[in-house]
Amino acid sequence: MPMKRIATGAALAAGGLAVTALAFAPSAAAVTPTTATVTASCGIFGGGTATLTATQSGTSATLTLTSSAITTPLALSANSIASTLTMANSTGANRVFSGTVNPAMAAGSPVTVGPLPGTVASGDSLDFYKGSLKMVIFGVTVTCTSSAAQSPGPFVF
Repeated sequence: MPMKRIATGAALAAGGLAVTALAFAPSAAAVTPTTATVTASCGIFGGGTATLTATQSGTSATLTLTSSAITTPLALSANSIASTLTMANSTGANRVFSGTVNPAMAAGSPVTVGPLPGTVASGDSLDFYKGSLKMVIFGVTVTCTSSAAQSPGPFVF
């Protein structure tokens, strides 16, 4: 009988420790909103509505820009656009997301760049407005900017 009490007591203690560990574990960070709409002007690529999609894992985040209004004038192979997406941060320094991630695109196709990796801090409030997207394609730099805040609002990390 005493052995059963010891085993039961040990199980209860282990369960209590597990619950305590969960209570003190850091919560998973989640960006809100996960998508936002911007109106961008991109020179020879055109301009119009674009969608930004954000993901977050701790201090690592990615942003992807897709637009059927912004098109590529040339056929582009996968991972051939060097992209730098600078997001204005109302709580501190601007955040930069960069990389060479894009699908293959035929001439006249909608533009997609990303997911572009970057680093964020808790509380960052990022908006494409007053930021920019620079794409280097065949040595030519195309810069996209916006004249209005993104909707429904900035990405908050």
